Amino acid sequence: MIPLLAAGPIVIALVTSLMLTLPALARPTLPFGVRVNAQRVGDPAVVAARRFHARLTVVAAALAAAISIPVLLVTGSAVTIALTATAVLVADLLVFYRAHHMVRTAKLAGGWAAERRQGVTVDTAFRTDPVRVPWSWGLPALAVLLLTAGVGWARYGGLPATLPLLLGYGTASSQREPTTVLSAFQPVIYQIAVALIVLAVVLAVLRARPDLDAARPKGSARRYRVYLRGVAAMSLLSAACLNLSLLFAALRLWELVTPAIGWQVAGYAPLVVLLGGWVWWEIKAGQAGHRLPALPGEELEDSGVGQRDDDRHWFLAGAVYVNRRDPALLVHARLGSSSWTLNLGHPIAWLLLGVLAVALTVFAGSALAGVVDLPEKHSLFP
Repeated sequence: MIPLLAAGPIVIALVTSLMLTLPALARPTLPFGVRVNAQRVGDPAVVAARRFHARLTVVAAALAAAISIPVLLVTGSAVTIALTATAVLVADLLVFYRAHHMVRTAKLAGGWAAERRQGVTVDTAFRTDPVRVPWSWGLPALAVLLLTAGVGWARYGGLPATLPLLLGYGTASSQREPTTVLSAFQPVIYQIAVALIVLAVVLAVLRARPDLDAARPKGSARRYRVYLRGVAAMSLLSAACLNLSLLFAALRLWELVTPAIGWQVAGYAPLVVLLGGWVWWEIKAGQAGHRLPALPGEELEDSGVGQRDDDRHWFLAGAVYVNRRDPALLVHARLGSSSWTLNLGHPIAWLLLGVLAVALTVFAGSALAGVVDLPEKHSLFP
């Protein structure tokens, strides 16, 4: 019961911290997903929206903690934690959207968009001399994959007739399945999938349209290059962390180590390091790299042009982008720091979503038909 009671406030604190951090990571000229000119960053309406968001987010967390603890004492169920976290997240998103609406209303009422000549900045060097994939940062992931494959190859001949069921980054010793090449090398297959998916994401991000600031074209272009290299490097290191956790799962699957709490902790430790690394990078870089150190003179740069107002193409407080006239398929999102989103006005975006929907439908149908065995749910708190 004590771990369960401690987990509730921890989950609430994590969700609250995430929602409090989102506005701080965004560019000052994009408060709550609304495009404003630099001189409006400290406008009373923007300051009021920030205070409103911070106060109500903290109030929602306090109310959730005060309600969830007695409920946990009565029910003793981990489901309460999931329901509480969901309720807090929904409340925080509504508060965020309300703050977005406050800034947007003040912008429209005050005619902020007309205060500066609007325009965009384009750096053709991102096409003639694009940011390259930092392949050296992918070597750790490749090394872990080869190590896992080598250990699995050496162990395969001595495996028992049945193996524990692999559940993500853990195993279920009480559930076993026949030993086959596919079941034995599941961790290696997952590692290959992780490496390919991460590489595809890196390639797409490096070729996506740069998010530059028309008011500071040179400085924002230089910072964005540094930012892209950092995102690519962090992504490749993320693949290494995910593969390392799969290696620890493979050792338990192949029964090379005894199932113990120490090995379970070791299996999830790379994921904790991965989360901490991304938090550090998000705080350091900020949205599109605006927090990165400026070179001498860059802070004084001002082209006299304000970034083109395209709020009408953004929905759900900067999370969804729809613009049929924009040829870009992948654009930098306004919600969060290192995040991109599909342009839903692009036909290929709907083609990709359709393929994904078909794949999920086929998988769900296979599971319902018994063709694919889904793992049983296991609570973190016995």
